[in-house]
Amino acid sequence: MLPFFSVDTDPGPDFAGLVRRVGLQPPDPTSHDGSAAITHGTTCVAVRYVDGVVMAGDRRATSGNWISHRSIEKVFPADRHSGVAIAGAAGPAVDMVRLFQLQLEHYEKVEGTPLSIEGKANQLSQMLRNHLPAAMAGMAVVPIFAGYDRARRVGRLFQFDITGGRYEESDYASTGSGSLHASTVIKLGFRTDLSRDEAIDLVLHGLWQAADEDSATGGPDLVRKIFPIVATITGDGFERLADADLETRSRALIDGLRVATAPQERDAR
Repeated sequence: MLPFFSVDTDPGPDFAGLVRRVGLQPPDPTSHDGSAAITHGTTCVAVRYVDGVVMAGDRRATSGNWISHRSIEKVFPADRHSGVAIAGAAGPAVDMVRLFQLQLEHYEKVEGTPLSIEGKANQLSQMLRNHLPAAMAGMAVVPIFAGYDRARRVGRLFQFDITGGRYEESDYASTGSGSLHASTVIKLGFRTDLSRDEAIDLVLHGLWQAADEDSATGGPDLVRKIFPIVATITGDGFERLADADLETRSRALIDGLRVATAPQERDAR
């Protein structure tokens, strides 16, 4: 049953106040005592290109202002022709992905055919809706889902909110604390005729700029050889790029940015 309050004790629309009044205390994701710190993962993006979709995510996970992991994975295959990228509370997000993968595999075994792209997005939406109580306690999960629609022969993108709201995007999608900066770069560089290489370089540039502005987003680490997770989804399936390829692309990106900023540095002197 819902609790009842008198006029002078009613917390109104303040959900945190309501939680405190009924004797509960949600975990503080910024706590530094180690007892209630929640590991969060950001930032992920997805972009359509001529042959399908490219998905990418940085490798950093944070607990408050601490870097808790430098090489976490945030982009996963959902099945042969779809993938999911996660942002938010890392533990529940990874568990949700594993359950999502299992459900899609079970459906295909029972029915003899894969679930449609809309069906997969709806299933993930339902899982997020069921997770809402945990999200309201500070353990929100906000994924991106992308797949190749073999009937339409195009890549498709879906964004979600913590209530399970599902929204299809036509060109690109982003999630996580650095999503604003990443999506701005992608918006400026997006074209409907992007090739595979152009789309990959664009998402890498978006993640780089997000890492430059957002402390919770990690850029490519050339010392530790840690690079973003990047995968393409086409009619041939889900394919993750090799780290050697990503290192080459990351070094080229950094060299290009260095050349672009060199005139500004000379002018400043």
